[in-house]
Amino acid sequence: MFNVLKNRTYRHLFAAQVVALVGTGLMTVALALLAYDLAGENAGAVLGTALAIKMAAYVVIGLLAGGVANLVPRRAFLVSLDLVRASVAVALPFVDEVWQIYVLIALLQSASAAFTPTFQATIPDILPGERDYTNALSLSRIAYDLENLLSPMLAAALVALIGYHWLFGGTVFGFLASAALVLSVVLPAKAPATVAETGLRRMTRGSRIYLATPRLRGLLALNLAVAAGGAMIIVNTVVLVRTTFGLGETDVALALAVFGGGSMLAALALPRLLDALDDRSVMTGSAVAVAVLLCGLGAVLAAGDASRLWIAMLLVWGAAGVFYSAMQVPTGRLLRRSAHDGDRPAIFSAQFALSHACWLVTYPLAGWLGASAGMPVALVVLGTIAGLGAAGAILLWPKDDREVVPHRHPELPPHHPHLQGADPDAHHAHPYVIDDLHRRWPAAAR
Repeated sequence: MFNVLKNRTYRHLFAAQVVALVGTGLMTVALALLAYDLAGENAGAVLGTALAIKMAAYVVIGLLAGGVANLVPRRAFLVSLDLVRASVAVALPFVDEVWQIYVLIALLQSASAAFTPTFQATIPDILPGERDYTNALSLSRIAYDLENLLSPMLAAALVALIGYHWLFGGTVFGFLASAALVLSVVLPAKAPATVAETGLRRMTRGSRIYLATPRLRGLLALNLAVAAGGAMIIVNTVVLVRTTFGLGETDVALALAVFGGGSMLAALALPRLLDALDDRSVMTGSAVAVAVLLCGLGAVLAAGDASRLWIAMLLVWGAAGVFYSAMQVPTGRLLRRSAHDGDRPAIFSAQFALSHACWLVTYPLAGWLGASAGMPVALVVLGTIAGLGAAGAILLWPKDDREVVPHRHPELPPHHPHLQGADPDAHHAHPYVIDDLHRRWPAAAR
């Protein structure tokens, strides 16, 4: 897996991702403490609103960013967005009103919503080989999990030494270091857009391709399963551990560490597993497993003595981490094979926005159900939603999902660029992607 780090360009971009993630993790802790200083017992409401703003920015800006990313040099665009994020982080320690937090978070997360899919769409151009790209996706998953595990511990140590306001300095450093690392490499030139479009059609091109592609419609259903399982664990772990099981803060950290550890184990194993199994089987099977785990734990909690089920919860959380990662790691492979090179930024932006739209629904649902109906109900409802996502993916994603499809175009002249010299009445083949020419794919593939 780590052989891909021999590629200097990818190595620098991976390092940029890691330092930016550490900075973001420090900001998350600092923001919680700042909210408590400003709002006291209403800090939870402040953070909830900030999280809603973040998700709204991801959905709206994410859908539009792909069209903008193809208009400017990729490296300059990424560096500029890092500088915007660093500038916002500089301002955060000086806020003295809650509304100022909301404005700054909206700016910072809008920049992140443009940065992340553009960054992700760059990696397939740097690592064109399927195996190398899969390894890169697994490394990215491990980086996210390590950030979730290590950033809170680093933040706790720094708060004890220097106070939480200085954590924002770590965030600024992370974004500036990310900008410097991106600036230190030459990125591959952008492929030209496959179709010349202007205005809103260009900005929504990614979502139109996404929703027209069968395997990506299945991926959208899987995004719902990912969000349902993830929201249940992220939002309600602390309530389950402290209230249902009557345990302490250390046990909350342990439960989250078990979930993150399961995710990392899966990320390490997936490159070899995906050599033997197809993406559809791995992803849909994992979604079904998450649904069964959550519903099963909910049923057991409702029927038994919760105080004796702590170990069972840890086992479920660890297994859920494995399947959570298995649903996510292959996503980039699906996106890469579903778009022409010139459309990659747009389709990665669409995935970023549509997946976060699922989180925008499941985050508040998990919190509301846990508070009003109890943890067993929350587990069963979120598990059922994950099951519906799995069922939707199985129905929408064709089992015979060929990457290269033979087809013909008798309506095209022989000199058309798509045919590349082939006889229009003869079958020719290329990767199965949806574009304006293949909007009605079954007819074109006859």
